[in-house]
Amino acid sequence: MSLPSFYVNVPRHLVAVDCIIFGFEDGKLKLLIIKRKVDPMEGAWSLVGGFVQEKESTDHAATRVLQQTTGIQDIYMDQLQCYGETDRDTGARVISVAYYALIRISEHDRMLANAHGAHWLALHQIPELIFDHSRMLSDALARLRDKARFHPIGFELLPEKFSLPQLRNLYEEIYQRPLDKRNFRKKILAMDILEKLDEKDKSTSKKGANLYRFDKKKYAALTQHGFVFEI
Repeated sequence: MSLPSFYVNVPRHLVAVDCIIFGFEDGKLKLLIIKRKVDPMEGAWSLVGGFVQEKESTDHAATRVLQQTTGIQDIYMDQLQCYGETDRDTGARVISVAYYALIRISEHDRMLANAHGAHWLALHQIPELIFDHSRMLSDALARLRDKARFHPIGFELLPEKFSLPQLRNLYEEIYQRPLDKRNFRKKILAMDILEKLDEKDKSTSKKGANLYRFDKKKYAALTQHGFVFEI
């Protein structure tokens, strides 16, 4: 595409999107990362990302990258921030707009992810990442923790039916610290967004734990208006 005359002498830079993709599985908050297939740093661990195409917005580019890697069409995604340090990419001057996404690991296309060389790893297993991707991950975790205080994010990560211990475990993984069982139960039930089911999860004990699911209407209303969930 030719540039108009008034932009001819303006510097041009590459624009990329990088996606910090979180999932929750086996009681662990996990991150989807890939082994980079191109230079610079081919073979190193990287967040999932790509360059913004000529007729794409950054939102559309991030959605495309997420769908191509996971196979999921409707993904919870939010823009994190822009990273524009002049030396952040050793290959060229690249400005990256980062997004974090929350998905149910059980719903993603594992074969598609494998084809892209993608792997789910628990937070304590994350190796050194390329460029400033570790900083992006740290910033995304801070945003996720802040988000969890004001919005009920569990619906995006948990299966449709879950126990209160599973929900508490999710929040413990997000905040990376243990939570008081009774206090958590009291506060989460007081939010009145959970529907108790006539089913139990007996995977951890004979007695079993009651299963719940989110009341979608109340969940949507609370998501829209927000709340303060101090734990």
